[in-house]
Amino acid sequence: MKLSTKGRYAVMAMTDIANVSSGTPVSLADIAERQEISQEYLEQLFSKLRRAGLVESVRGPGGGYKLARHADDISIADIVLAADEPLQVTRCEGDAIDGCVAGEKCVTHELWAALGRQIMGFLSAVTLGDVVAKRNLALAASIKRAKAHPASTMV
Repeated sequence: MKLSTKGRYAVMAMTDIANVSSGTPVSLADIAERQEISQEYLEQLFSKLRRAGLVESVRGPGGGYKLARHADDISIADIVLAADEPLQVTRCEGDAIDGCVAGEKCVTHELWAALGRQIMGFLSAVTLGDVVAKRNLALAASIKRAKAHPASTMV
């Protein structure tokens, strides 16, 4: 599975803001220091996060970034995808077969593709608020999925 540094660092930085900010802007220098991430790297990430509508920038003295929405309304998948990091668990691009064996889907292709869908489903069900509140993430995700699809939980 490939979840690059961009995706992990974007989640760490967003969690930092949600943890320390009560609506006041947080400087990238402060995030960089606390999370031990280069400020230049954060500037690149926050440009993407801002374009995705996940953070707002505040200029001037005391400026920085703040969440554009409540932490419970931002999924971890939103953050990872905003950092331009689609999760890739197969060696193929998406569901294409380039890179598989002899121009055909390999025997394990569907296994890894299904795992990728499960991971994205989990990251879509877990919010920034869940992470900051240190909720049981597996439980939080399963409850949200059950609420979203009540008929599928009945067997």
